[in-house]
Amino acid sequence: MTETTPHVYLDHAATTPMVPEAVEVMVDLLARTGNANSLHGSGRAARKVVEESRERIAAALGARPSEVVFTSGGTEADNLAVKGITWTRRREDPARDRVLCPATEHHAVLDPVGWLGEHDGTRVVWLDVDRQGRVDLDGLATRLDEDPGSVALVTVMWANNEVGTLQPVAEVVALAARHGVPVHTDAVQAVGAVPVDFAASGVDALTLTAHKLGGPYGVGALLVRRDLSPTPLLHGGGQERSVRSGTIDVPAIAAFATATELAVKRQVEHAARVAGLRDDLVSRVGAALPDVRLNGDPVDRLPGNAHLSFPGCEGDSLLMLLDHRGIEVSTGSACSAGVPQPSHVLLAMGRDEAEARSSLRLSLGHTSTAADVDAVVDALVPAVERARVAGL
Repeated sequence: MTETTPHVYLDHAATTPMVPEAVEVMVDLLARTGNANSLHGSGRAARKVVEESRERIAAALGARPSEVVFTSGGTEADNLAVKGITWTRRREDPARDRVLCPATEHHAVLDPVGWLGEHDGTRVVWLDVDRQGRVDLDGLATRLDEDPGSVALVTVMWANNEVGTLQPVAEVVALAARHGVPVHTDAVQAVGAVPVDFAASGVDALTLTAHKLGGPYGVGALLVRRDLSPTPLLHGGGQERSVRSGTIDVPAIAAFATATELAVKRQVEHAARVAGLRDDLVSRVGAALPDVRLNGDPVDRLPGNAHLSFPGCEGDSLLMLLDHRGIEVSTGSACSAGVPQPSHVLLAMGRDEAEARSSLRLSLGHTSTAADVDAVVDALVPAVERARVAGL
């Protein structure tokens, strides 16, 4: 980019800028000393900040403070839920050796589930999804009913990180509850974007992370029912009710709490504003490029998510052409050893490999503006034309 090139950030689903209030809290606490597990005055002051932050996050998300377990972020929280709950359930009853999981989950869930299957003797059942990326409830019911006593866990994300489709969490919980099977949901994309209430949802464990909602990197939480007691991944000082040992990051946790409170408080207004920008973006791109396809549910989706397929293009080529124009987006495909791979989400939704490689995710957030939409619409048409020529 040159000094005159605009900088347009449309990758808020990957990470969103910290809100000023969270930055202020974190900077203030970074200048203070105190291990929250120390017994002296500085330690007690740090512990007070942590416990007040725990209470604030719990209140914002409909949980009890004792149900909030701090982690280093969403990936650790997902691993703790998937592995920890499965191990506890199997220890209580070795017959519980199945985990049910949609094929469209984030890799922070897919990979630990797959690891359990490959290395720990767990029977993994990959659940089908429909063309919009929504989990097949009939298929889930069948898998539960065929042998309910063998199911250790059902894990279904609240909202898909690529295509933005909202999952039928209440229906998943109702099906699992008939057999007393716990449900974990990765709600990393959902908190602050749509209403999320831990108790009201009926889920047994819920993952969130700070940097997706205006907080810092490197801190997140697993909300988990007290009676579930996931087996720890880490052993050490016994912090976080011995579920997650490790010295507690007091400044990051306080900033996390501030960001969570604000994201929940502002959710309705934020969702309406970014959905309006998103709808304008999709409409104008569709008018200029009629063969472009919107992926995911057109209605029940994250308000800031626009996931588009561009026939005849490679998503990676489009990404780099837009990046040259100062517009930052993401592609749903993965890259392995420098070779682009098709999006596992779109493949699970029934798309072919060419379409699964032709997509971009444009995600708007709290700093997005109408000028950002103008810039990406202006840049997309020539970028698509160039990408199609390059593809030929």
